[in-house]
Amino acid sequence: MKTCKGMELLDALERGEVRVAERASDGSWTIHAWVKEEILALFRSSPVVQQGPSFRDKQAFPVRSWSEQDGVRVVPGGSAVRRGAYLAPGVVCMPPMYVNVGAYVGAGSMIDSHALVGSCAQIGERVHLSAAAQIGGVLEPANARPVIVEDECFVGGNTGIYEGVLVRKGAVIAAGVIITASTPVFDLVKHVELRGTREHPLEIPERAVLVPGSRPMGGVWGSAKGLHAACALIVKYRDDKTDRATALESALREGIPSS
Repeated sequence: MKTCKGMELLDALERGEVRVAERASDGSWTIHAWVKEEILALFRSSPVVQQGPSFRDKQAFPVRSWSEQDGVRVVPGGSAVRRGAYLAPGVVCMPPMYVNVGAYVGAGSMIDSHALVGSCAQIGERVHLSAAAQIGGVLEPANARPVIVEDECFVGGNTGIYEGVLVRKGAVIAAGVIITASTPVFDLVKHVELRGTREHPLEIPERAVLVPGSRPMGGVWGSAKGLHAACALIVKYRDDKTDRATALESALREGIPSS
């Protein structure tokens, strides 16, 4: 990947020619820390200016505008996509929602109302981010891993995916699930426990179906109080019933490339 700086970098990010993270053929992801470092350099060097009658922000990062040629549909009503973010043709944005700088959203994905795609987050193709889904951003520290949601995932309402979690292709994150780098995930199908760290983030398996869960706290005092800590549970892997329940509606997505 060719390195670039300043406005040239933002242009390349918006065209999808440069990405903060790239997937190799073996399924591994390479993180390009230099992209985040250059974005941070722009924040440091860019003054805060008036942008329209109501807003003040860093000069280098105005809200993007769209034309018919972009193939992106942003429904009116308070949504914004920041300069330096890429939205592929066929993406639909329902108001109000927000996509931050450095983010990448693949073809045919939907960003529903009150959803956030944080800085440098990587969203695959034909992903549904339901209402109030929060995909965490990362610009500092510069070597930290962004959140990655691969193709054909379904992310339910009021979910939160943070701290570099990798959600593999076709996974379903049910409403209310909160996942961070250190959230324990218990696979009730394969009888294994999944954990991650900030250095080696949590990875959600392909086609796994996650629901919110809790686990009892250890220790005499915690046990006596009946305290529980949040976790996530893999209750199944996608089947025909799951596929029907999470099917994307083609009528809502004009011009989406076929899978």
